[in-house]
Amino acid sequence: MTNQEMLFVEHLEELRKRIIYTLIAFLLFLFGSFIYVKDIYAWLIRDLDHNLAVLGPSEILWVYFMISGVIALALTIPIAAHQTWLFVKPALSEKERKTTLTYIPGLFILFIAGLSFGYFVVYPTVLSFLLSLSEGQFETMFTSEKYFKFMINLTLPFGFLFEIPLVVMFLTSLGVINPMILSKARKISYFLLVVVSILITPPDFISDILVTVPLLVLYEFSVTLSKIVYRKKLKQQPDNVIEIKKTS
Repeated sequence: MTNQEMLFVEHLEELRKRIIYTLIAFLLFLFGSFIYVKDIYAWLIRDLDHNLAVLGPSEILWVYFMISGVIALALTIPIAAHQTWLFVKPALSEKERKTTLTYIPGLFILFIAGLSFGYFVVYPTVLSFLLSLSEGQFETMFTSEKYFKFMINLTLPFGFLFEIPLVVMFLTSLGVINPMILSKARKISYFLLVVVSILITPPDFISDILVTVPLLVLYEFSVTLSKIVYRKKLKQQPDNVIEIKKTS
């Protein structure tokens, strides 16, 4: 076996170890969340005026696992980010290691902020709008599974989408992207964000607007942050700036 093949095998082994640690953390958080899932369930339905129905005993267990899974996922994000950092750490310089390490708490904070925005802003607005359509026309009855699937589909994507600015800052600091690339890709990015908002929301115009507008704002905010990081990076490399000006 050549040195290159041995190095590749070592990388795979290291990656496997990091994935296993992350999965163990997720399972531990899942178990811990499941212990308190009844209290969490009661809090989530505290303002609901409708009784939730179940179509079978297994549906109760499925709903509890859905709730516990979202909580476990949120708590696992900083662990997964740290394991990823440990995996790529040998390939980074000392400065890059310190820079990337500072992004880990932000990933968790932005994920929680996205979930909060989806749950406290988007979800109640969309639910109220849809219920208003059935007022006086239909007798509404929710099953637990469909209700929580609806809630999670409207809130969970925002947890990931709110991390876009931090991911953009991280990639800009590593030199993978820059604000010029983001500006040129604005049209196609807008189109993709609109498609995403349509896919993750119920088929009505109000829901699409409520999701699309924050996503576009997030993108523009990401471009601004990328510019700040890029300028700071250039200031720290005066020799490279001079060379760029000469060549241009």
